[in-house]
Amino acid sequence: MPELRKDPIVGRWVIVATERAARPSDFKLKHESPTESGTCPFDRGREAMTPPEVFAIRPGGTLPNTPGWLTRVVPNRFPALRVEGELKRQGEGIYDRMDGIGAHEVIIETPEHARDLTDLDQADFRNLIRAMTERVNDLARDVRLKYVLVFKNHGRTAGASLRHSHCQLIATPIVPQQVKEEIAGGRRYWDFRERCIFCDMLSQELESGKRVITENEHFVAIAPFASRFAFESWILPRRHFGTFAEMRDNEAAGLADSLRDVLRRMTRLLENPDYNFMVHTAPLSGAAMDYYHFHIEVIPRETTVAGFEWGSGFFINSVPPENAAKYLREVE
Repeated sequence: MPELRKDPIVGRWVIVATERAARPSDFKLKHESPTESGTCPFDRGREAMTPPEVFAIRPGGTLPNTPGWLTRVVPNRFPALRVEGELKRQGEGIYDRMDGIGAHEVIIETPEHARDLTDLDQADFRNLIRAMTERVNDLARDVRLKYVLVFKNHGRTAGASLRHSHCQLIATPIVPQQVKEEIAGGRRYWDFRERCIFCDMLSQELESGKRVITENEHFVAIAPFASRFAFESWILPRRHFGTFAEMRDNEAAGLADSLRDVLRRMTRLLENPDYNFMVHTAPLSGAAMDYYHFHIEVIPRETTVAGFEWGSGFFINSVPPENAAKYLREVE
């Protein structure tokens, strides 16, 4: 019998099609790398092809915008939002608008063109988390900005346009609606029980174990109870904190190890799927939130969102999260 499952945070309903009960072998969508036109601007030795770097990890003390880097962050050449200017909020009847002020940056994970993120070693992942953290904390100083979203598109169906492995960062002058809904859900639960719903969820998942994928000293990866997509995975810290800024050095290392573990399991199980991951953090206001919990959502692009999902807001997931977690746990 199919099940309807309700997400305890935002109240979203998901249909888990238990009768379909797809296995990993049922997902055979071929990963297609994005096309590469001309020379890649992210490769080692082509630093002049990008805007000047805003951050880089350079163990040898090499000069900015030259070879010798391990992880590098540059402004996007075709930004969705721009740093320069003022917001200029305006009204037009019932409509609101403002200038497209923000930031759009690219985090280049490796100078080597042919390596995917899952090919990188533990130190590379820790460099990536450090670069994310440094940039989020730096952009938080801009009073015009309210939120920073770090995300990765891997593969053509996930939205990647360049083959060279990279993440992106977009800072906005408003808090995204999805994050607002998560915060509101956390606040409702807090007002009722005076506890964090994410912490309670994590505690219950650890006690049951059936949706836990992997864990270390600081982070736990789970297949959420109301997973929207097959093999959707969330990575949550054991300690409660809402933003990147609150993450300690040993926790940053734990996050890097957990993200690497989940992505490598997913890549091996599903034979290098296209995927997205998104970092959900609290807004940049600096206010501590007892009711919101920092986490990363990883979504393989194994199915297509179609008319029913767009029209209803429901999602149909053909892999019960208990099965997904079991398959991912079993990957060596």
